[in-house]
Order: sequence, then structure tokens, then C-alpha cells
Amino acid sequence: MSRRSVVLLLLLTSLAGAAHGQGVRSHTRLTPRGTTVSQSQAADLTLTVTEAATRPVQTWVRTAGRIDTARKVITAYLREPDAGLVKAGQRARVFPVESRSSMNQARVSRVAPDNGRLRIEVTLAATGRENTRSYLIEIVTDRGEMLSVANESIIEEGDKHIVYIQRQEGQYEPQEIKTGIQGELYTQVLDGLHEGDQVVTFGSFFIDSEYKLKGTAQSAQ
Repeated sequence: MSRRSVVLLLLLTSLAGAAHGQGVRSHTRLTPRGTTVSQSQAADLTLTVTEAATRPVQTWVRTAGRIDTARKVITAYLREPDAGLVKAGQRARVFPVESRSSMNQARVSRVAPDNGRLRIEVTLAATGRENTRSYLIEIVTDRGEMLSVANESIIEEGDKHIVYIQRQEGQYEPQEIKTGIQGELYTQVLDGLHEGDQVVTFGSFFIDSEYKLKGTAQSAQ
């Protein structure tokens, strides 16, 4: 178990065990719609906060194909909905099936319809490996500029998506959001946040657990 996991476990155990004690309740007092975290807890968890901001949202289309005898061009086929996202000129990364660590930079050099599919050609920046014909392909597709938050910020509760907003230092409030396109790193926010809202990124799981533990303790009083 990593040091970070041990710290999280100890903090959660401490909060759960001490929830019946007046001392802890006064130290981490439950507000009407939020919770507080001390500076030492935030430091131990390397808690990070980032802005809800309008930024490029990217999704990666993944497929596999075969390289030509010159070891420069990989041909692959796509169907909808992925086919509609891929265009000539997009950046790509390719990996030999046998070695995921041997990554090559590439670009989509040609796209053309082919019997209900999309035939794509991806050209490598360098020559591919000898005696390797099959490659995995990851194509970077830009979905546009969107109000978004980091994927790590979002906690899924059934059909709901929750983030925690920092209202002031150490003070965090849960907020339900409506999401749109989920990208590789960021997810589009359709409703529930405003540009510039400070959203917990790394550490949102701890904030959520701590909030619910204190809510349970308060309701039991």
C-alpha cells in the first residue's frame, strides 16, 4: 500500500472513530452545505484545486492497423461514431502490438469512405520497427473549446455527477453538475458551474468521504 493510501486510510479511520467526540466535531464543524479540511490534512493528501475553465476538450480514437512494407504508413478502418471524428492532419501515436513502450509520433495522412467504413492512413514520423506489421493507433481529436473540469474532479453517484467547490481556503461544498462530452483529460460541463469556480481535482474522493462521515455523525446526534 502506498504512503498516500495509508495516510488516506488513517485520516478516514480517525474521522469515523472520533465522530462521536465533541472535540473532533468542533474541529471539523459541518456547515449547511459543505465541509472543512485542515491545512495539515490537505498537505498530507496533496489536495489540488483547479478552475472550471473554457479549454480544448480532446478525445482519443483508438484502433489497430497494419503497416506497409516500407514501414511508414499504417492502414486501419473505423466505423461510426469514431469515423466521424477523424480527419486528415490529426496527430496520432502508434505502438507495435508487441511493445507498448515503443511509441512513434504520426499523423493521419488520408481518410476515405470504404464500403460503409472509413479507411484511414496514418504516416509515421520515423520508420517503424523491423518484423512488426500490427500497430495500435491513438488519434487525438479536438472536440472544441468548452467549459470543463478535470475528469478526476467528478464523483459519480448513480446518474448524478458531483464535484466539490472551494468557497474559501479549507471550505468545500458539493455541487451537482450536468456533463457533456467526456474527453481524455477533461469533461464538458453543461450546467452547475461557472467559469473560474475553484474545483477540487486530486483529493475529491477524500473530501466526499469526509463530508459524508460528518453528515452521518451529525444526523445521529
